[in-house]
Amino acid sequence: MSRTFQRTKHFWVLSIQVAVVNFFVGGFGPAQSLLREDQGTSLKIAGLHGTALGLASITSGYLNSRIVHKLGRRNTIWLGLGIFSLGILFLVFAPPVQLTLIAAYIAGFGTSLTINNTTSSAAEDFKASAHVAMNQMNAIAIVGGALGTVVIGAIATEFRDQWRLGLLLTLPVIFYLFFVRDKDYEKHVPPEHGRQSGKTSIKMKFSILAFYISIACEFGISFWAAALLADRVGSSAALSTLSVFTFAVGSATGRWYISRLIHHMHIDSQLKLSFSFELVAFMLFWFSHNIALSIFALFALGIGLSIQFTVFSVRAIALSDGRPDLAVGYNALAAGTAIATSPFILGLLGDSYGISRAYLLIPALLILGIIIISLFPVKESATK
Repeated sequence: MSRTFQRTKHFWVLSIQVAVVNFFVGGFGPAQSLLREDQGTSLKIAGLHGTALGLASITSGYLNSRIVHKLGRRNTIWLGLGIFSLGILFLVFAPPVQLTLIAAYIAGFGTSLTINNTTSSAAEDFKASAHVAMNQMNAIAIVGGALGTVVIGAIATEFRDQWRLGLLLTLPVIFYLFFVRDKDYEKHVPPEHGRQSGKTSIKMKFSILAFYISIACEFGISFWAAALLADRVGSSAALSTLSVFTFAVGSATGRWYISRLIHHMHIDSQLKLSFSFELVAFMLFWFSHNIALSIFALFALGIGLSIQFTVFSVRAIALSDGRPDLAVGYNALAAGTAIATSPFILGLLGDSYGISRAYLLIPALLILGIIIISLFPVKESATK
């Protein structure tokens, strides 16, 4: 695979499109402590917002190849951003928990459609440089997520009751991108052979399972790291939310730089190294009772998981027998299931046993991920 590529206008539009939806994910996930305080709910009920995001991703994954077949990838991305914008408006101006759950589903559906098709577009458009392009795109996307975390955290610190207004910053960016987009491309004509479908191999199925584990750990950490910080070091919900910014910074740093350092390694070796590093960083975070050490551990956690989304995407597409839209759809199903279950299960366990004990689910999942990758390897030639 080529290590370099030209960052075209198309690259930047794709990158900022996914960065915009990541702004929401980065700000909304860690802000669960704030939302829970606003609504007076338990960890379990607050965790249902993650479930709503997950169900939205499952729906999007199921429908992805159908929508792309009808509209094409680029139009599907814009459909996703339109639905996302509606969800954001609903989320900001609908305070009750029953309505924020619906809003999270709508925004999550648009988010998933956008991410699915920016990923498959990059894989198709950048060809041999896709691995590098996707890592750098996702690094930019993570910067969007980090900005979401810090903006929401900063607003909550200065203007406690107005933190949701920060989510509205996504809308003018989407509006701007729509008018500067590259309009000079062929009108989509649905392929005569129909949408991408069919059975998948056993390796593909286990790759999807391992990806589920990756996303379950990422969102479990993202949603409840602030709660663990508050429990361990006694920081406020707003300060704990702002501290999770370092998690996103670590992820962005890893996707831009670490991916280059280990690019020569087989993708399975990259994943095993990534899971192992994440496991060590997590245990450091779990044992810490010091805010500075906890922040450092969160940064290391971000680095550890940084490459996983891109590498699992490349892995799924390589195992899809030339069906990239189907591959990203299945990955979206896995991600959605992970997002739906992980924060909710951790919240449920946190209500029963405390968030500290509940968090021990994360290292167990990471070890399982390493085992799956080891037992179901991918041939080097499949990723070329």
